[in-house]
This record gives sequence, C-alpha cells and structure tokens, in this order.
Amino acid sequence: MELKSTPPHDAKTRYLKKKQTYVSDKTYYNYDTALKRFLEYLDERSITDMRDVDSDEIVRFEEWRLEDVKPITCRNDMRTVKNFIQFCETIQAVPVGLHELVVPTKVSEGEEICDDVLTREEATEILEHLGKYDYASTRHVVLLLLWKCGMRLSGLRALDVEDFDEGRPAVEIRHRPETGTPLKRKGHSERDVLITPETAEVVRDYIDTKRPDVEDDHGRRPLIATNHGRASRTAITKHVYVATKPCFYNGGNCPFDREPETCEATYWANASKCPGSVSPHALRRGYVTAARNAGQPKDVTGERVNMSGKVLDKHYDKGTNAEKAERRRDYVKDI
Repeated sequence: MELKSTPPHDAKTRYLKKKQTYVSDKTYYNYDTALKRFLEYLDERSITDMRDVDSDEIVRFEEWRLEDVKPITCRNDMRTVKNFIQFCETIQAVPVGLHELVVPTKVSEGEEICDDVLTREEATEILEHLGKYDYASTRHVVLLLLWKCGMRLSGLRALDVEDFDEGRPAVEIRHRPETGTPLKRKGHSERDVLITPETAEVVRDYIDTKRPDVEDDHGRRPLIATNHGRASRTAITKHVYVATKPCFYNGGNCPFDREPETCEATYWANASKCPGSVSPHALRRGYVTAARNAGQPKDVTGERVNMSGKVLDKHYDKGTNAEKAERRRDYVKDI
C-alpha cells in the first residue's frame, strides 16, 4: 500500500474531528493538548510529513516529553499518540502496524495513584467556617455538594435549579451534551444523589437569596451560576482552591510559615499555589474514604459517586491500614 503525503497538522485536525463526535469536551481537550506536544516535537525535528514518523521518532518524543513532565503525564500522552498513529494508519499516512510499536510509558503503582485528598476533619472545618461567615454563598454550596455527594466537577457543573429536588431531598445528575454539560461516562453517569435535609436547606437558601437570576446560553437555569451564566470549570475549581487553603478556615494561621503580605497564594487567581490547597477531585477522594470509614458499603458508595469497586479501591479509598482494619472488625469471626 502506497502511503499518502500527510502533514501532521492535517492528520491531527482529522483525528480530532472524528473524536469530537463521541467524546466529552474534557477528553477532547486532553487529546488536543497531548497532540499539540507531539506536533511541537515534530516541528522541532523539521518533520512535515507523517510518512517520516517511525517508531524511533516516537521513542525520541517520549524521551523529549519526560524531560518536562512526570511519567504518569507522559504515559497519558503516549496513549493518545498511539491512538493517533492507529488513526493515521486508516488514512494511509503511516505504515499499517506502526501503532503496535508504540509502548506507553511505564509507571510505578505509587506514581499512578494520586494521594491528594481532603480529610473529613478538614472538610468539617471548612464547611463550619463557610456556614458561619459565608453562608449559602456560591462557594459554600460548591464545597458542600462536592463533599456531601462525592461527585465529579462535571456533575456539579451540569446541575440546573430544576435538578434540585427539595422534597426527597436529592440532586439529579443528568447527561446533556447537546446543551453544553456532558458527563464523563455520558448516560452511565446519570443518577439521583440523596442529600440530608440540612444540606438541602443550604441549597434552597442559596437559590432564594444568593444565586444570580440568570440563564445559560441554552436557556437553562444553572444551579452553580455567575452573573454571566453557568459557572465554568475554572471558576468552580478556584472556589475549591480558595476554601481549602488552611489560612482561609483556621483563623488566618499559615502552617507553612508564609507571611500574608508576601504570599502569592493570597490572591484569588493564585490560590492553587498554596501547598495546602487541593483540587475538586481531592474532595471526591476524601468523601469516598470517609464514607468507607463510616461503614458505608463499597457498592453503595460506588453507585453514589458513579465509580467501580476496582477504581474505588485503587485510586480513591485513602484509608490507612488501621482504618481499614477497623472497618472489618464487626465482620471478623473467631474461627
């Protein structure tokens, strides 16, 4: 089979156009970012035709990438490159079988598992602080729902006012890609998550008193809103970074001996630079760990947060050996 001359940028455009029809916006973004790095490398090597890409060049790209990122990031990039090369085979841009020679970066189990987690004690302090000094604010509701429901950021952002069922009470998470709020696992991520009456009261007070009376670009009423419509992923993430800074909720004391006047993390845009702040996903890990320590069965926790038992055990349950032993206490028999 004769290969066709294909510029890398053209191949990337065709690949992403095909992927865009069935992947989430976040996954599309990740593919695009990884391939930008790959094409950047090809540009540096003055490679302008995919026919000149062979297994040696791909290995060299991996070495080049590892100079700047952790192995886990490089592994994810290499998986995307492998899939991209397989697509290029279908359009006769590279030899058939080349993708089989692409081996994603090996990582240790310790590197693969992220330990970034918000503890139950920290979450309690944060929510008590917000309940006292910033009650029913957007930040309060963001932290409250992320912690109490263990949901993904995409699930929180997808909620509309109508998805809050005060009667049960519960929040109803739905996949609506056609109006800008896809879920990670699409329809498989849809579920109703029961919340306590106390949590529901905060959400109701937020809707009645603090939530901007706005619609998004699709005429929907987002639950987590700004004056301009549905809150972006970035805006929600920044609320979490701000609220999880230890000095935010512990009376202004810095455990890292930084001076407030000179600390760059003092500012809203730089809150993530605080060593003690965490991302929204750390609340998800924290919820899973706290729920399991409290005796909530694994299958109940998994269904509530939309997660398989295998993933829960490997990536989210951060209980110590002692905590896990205590969970088994009531089930152990003297045999």
